[in-house]
Amino acid sequence: MFSRTSLIARAAAAACLAALSAAAPSADAGTRDKAFFERVAGTWQGPGEIVAGKYKGTKFNCTLAGDPLAASETGITLDGQCRVGVFTQPMSATITRSGAGYKGKFLDGANGKGLDVTGGKVSDGKMVVSITRQRLNGALVARLQNDRTMNITISVKVADQMVPVIGMSLNRKVDAVAVGSID
Repeated sequence: MFSRTSLIARAAAAACLAALSAAAPSADAGTRDKAFFERVAGTWQGPGEIVAGKYKGTKFNCTLAGDPLAASETGITLDGQCRVGVFTQPMSATITRSGAGYKGKFLDGANGKGLDVTGGKVSDGKMVVSITRQRLNGALVARLQNDRTMNITISVKVADQMVPVIGMSLNRKVDAVAVGSID
């Protein structure tokens, strides 16, 4: 199976990837998606916790930076890290529009040590995406509370139910230096 830090790192990166990715079936949705990617671009950081399963109660922190793709493409790249105690796991992801939907992976995808993003949609500052890895199927819900706060829940399918397993609350990292007028 996975080590605790590996599981947390994958889940945290998947959560942030979900927050920075979407699927859209129309041109209007494509414009909306580009606006969403621009809105969530930047650096986000904050705590998360495993709320179910073997590692229930484990807390972690992530710092992740998202950058929209070039103007001719729809999607985003993600780089950063998640930390559990003294252990740090680098994070990376790319998601790109492919036809009417999106394809993506974080780390090295489901064929390696990561996850694949296989679909989803954006509406009103909320995104729901499906994730897969071998026999694991799940969903990520990322909700922008405002321009500085994003809440993320990762759920996995157990029998016929979606069970929440990870929750995160990320805050936009802003420069703490005050800018004043220049005489």
